[in-house]
Amino acid sequence: MKNLEGRTAVITGASRGLGAALAEHFAARGMRLALCSRRDPVLAPGDDVLAECVDVRDEKAVGEFALHVEERFGQIDLWINNAGVLEPIKPLRDLTLDEFRDHIDINLTGLFLCTRAYVQHLRRRGGEGVLINISSGAAWHGYAGWTAYCAGKAAVERLTECVQLEEEANGLRAHAVAPGVVDTDMQVQHRAVPTDVLRDPARSRAT
Repeated sequence: MKNLEGRTAVITGASRGLGAALAEHFAARGMRLALCSRRDPVLAPGDDVLAECVDVRDEKAVGEFALHVEERFGQIDLWINNAGVLEPIKPLRDLTLDEFRDHIDINLTGLFLCTRAYVQHLRRRGGEGVLINISSGAAWHGYAGWTAYCAGKAAVERLTECVQLEEEANGLRAHAVAPGVVDTDMQVQHRAVPTDVLRDPARSRAT
């Protein structure tokens, strides 16, 4: 792999699970990190770590965070949109509008705001950059009880495809990545759902 020392990566949802593991791995490779999450990110602030509590649904907060990263580290080489939730897990007939909207606001609208902030950064700074949007097998297959999650992740795939087409000439490489089953707190939550709500195939294939 290329030497990553001195490169800058942004990771959202960096307080636990996949985001926290990525932060620790990249720090060990010598990268400069900008981490955000609704809780305190896994790594404390330091010379090579900018860590802020940011709600990705907040347009102003996301924009300010991107500017803070740019002011601190300059060029952002990699931006990983990892922030997301699994709930609500229930049949569509039982979903409330507020539950659905809240889920989509985090998993899709938040990802849109962060993606836009990174594209605007690249436009300001010039040069190449890599965007990784965390997707899921649920983007390609519907599962009982996963209406909001499946809909949101399918939209993530198309959003990523569109921004790649729009910004490729400007140096962006955008990827939607489904990491497979990772044994995080989200998987614990997943396995705890009764089988009459979430049927067995999704338990092993989706996230």
